[in-house]
Amino acid sequence: MTRLLTASACLVAMPALLLLPGRWYLLMWLPFAVGARLVLGLHRRTALTLVLLGGAALPLSAALHPPNSSDDMYRYIWDGRVQLTGTDPYRYPPAAPQLAQLRDDFLWPAASNWCVPGGCTLINRPEVPTIYPPVAEAVFAGVTAVTPAGSRERPMQLTMAGFAFGLGAFLWYGLRLLGRDPRRAVLWAWCPLVALEAGNNAHVEVVAVAFTAVAVLVLTRARTGGAAALGGAALGLAVATKLTPALLAPVLARRRPVAVGLGVAGALCAVYLPHVLAVGPGVLGYLPGYLHEEGYADGSRFALLDLVLPDHLVRPVAVVVLATVAVVVLRTVEEDEPWRAGAAMVGAALLVTAPTYPWYAMVLVMLVAYGASTAWFALAVAAYLAQFAPQVGLATHDGQRIGYAVALVAVVVGLLRGRPVMRPRRGQV
Repeated sequence: MTRLLTASACLVAMPALLLLPGRWYLLMWLPFAVGARLVLGLHRRTALTLVLLGGAALPLSAALHPPNSSDDMYRYIWDGRVQLTGTDPYRYPPAAPQLAQLRDDFLWPAASNWCVPGGCTLINRPEVPTIYPPVAEAVFAGVTAVTPAGSRERPMQLTMAGFAFGLGAFLWYGLRLLGRDPRRAVLWAWCPLVALEAGNNAHVEVVAVAFTAVAVLVLTRARTGGAAALGGAALGLAVATKLTPALLAPVLARRRPVAVGLGVAGALCAVYLPHVLAVGPGVLGYLPGYLHEEGYADGSRFALLDLVLPDHLVRPVAVVVLATVAVVVLRTVEEDEPWRAGAAMVGAALLVTAPTYPWYAMVLVMLVAYGASTAWFALAVAAYLAQFAPQVGLATHDGQRIGYAVALVAVVVGLLRGRPVMRPRRGQV
C-alpha cells in the first residue's frame, strides 16, 4: 500500500509542477524517476491503472498551457490551412503574397518574434517553405479540418496528447504480446519529455514515434515476408512523418531486409508521389537549408567533437563514429530485442549531433519503454540543458557540451553496469 500511495503522490505532483514559473517544471523528472520505479513493482492491474491515468493526465494537463519552449506548432496550423485551400504545402512559404488571404490576427499578430515585409507572425522562418514530410502534413490538414473557429493552439495540442496516450496504451499491449513486462509502459506514459513535447509543444515527433513503435512490434514478431513488409510500411510512414526513425532502419530490417525495404519504399512512394507531381523537387521544402542553418554542413553542430578536434576534422570524424557504431550494432543486434541496438544507434546520433531540441529524443524514450537501458534518459535531460543554457548563464554551445558530456558518462556507466537504472521488480501477474 505504501508503494501505491507514494507512486500516486508522484503522479499527482508531476502536473502540479507544470504550474511553476520559469523552467522549474523540469523538476517533473524527479517524481518521474521515483514514481516509475515504484510502478514497476506494483501488481500489474494496479500498474495498468496508473499507467493509463498518467498517460492521459500528464500530456492533457500540459496541453492546457500555451506552448512554452517551441513555436513549431504554428507552422503546423498554417500548413493545415494552406492544404485546406487546395494548395500544396511545399509550394509557397507563409510570407508569399499568394497566401495573404489566409492571414488572421492569431497567426499574424501586430507584433511577434518573426516579422517580414508583409507583417509579423508566430510562424517561424516565414520566408521559407515548410520542412515537414507528407505524413506530418496530412496530420496537420486533418486536425485543421476539424478545428472549430477561434480555438487557436488547443486542437493541435490535444491531438498530439492523444497520440502520446494512445502510444502508452499500445506499449502495454505490445510488451505483453512480446512476453515482456508491460509495466515498462510507464517509462513512456509518465515521461516528462513526452508530456512537455507532445502535450504542451505539440511536436509531431509523437506521431512518428507511434508509427515506429508499431514497426518495432510487427518486425520483432514477423516470421513471413508479408508481415515484414507490413512492418516496413509502418517504418516508412514514420520516416515520412519525421526523419529520425530512419536511424532504426538497419536494425529493424536485419531479419528480412528485402521485404522490409519494399515496405518502406512502398509507403514513401505512396505519400510522396502526389506532392512530387505537384511541386517536383520542391517537395524537399526547407530541409537542405535547415541542415545548413543548424550547423550540419560546416560541423558546428557537433559540440562534443569540436571540443577535442580541429574544425576540418569534425565532420569526417562524425561520419566515422556513426558508421562504426552502425557496424557494431548490426553485428551484435539481437533480432528478438531490436530496441537495445536501436537505442544505441539513436543515442550515438544524438551524442554526435548534440541537438538543442529535446523532442529529438522522443523515439529513444519509446525504445527504453520496450526494453533499452534507462540510462539513455540522460540524453533527454541533456537536451534541456542545451536548450535553456542561456537562461542559466551559459552559452548554448557550452550547454550542449556540458549536458551531453555528462550524459555520455551516465550512458557509459549505465551500460557497463549491464542493468537498467529502474529494474522491474517481481509482482503479481
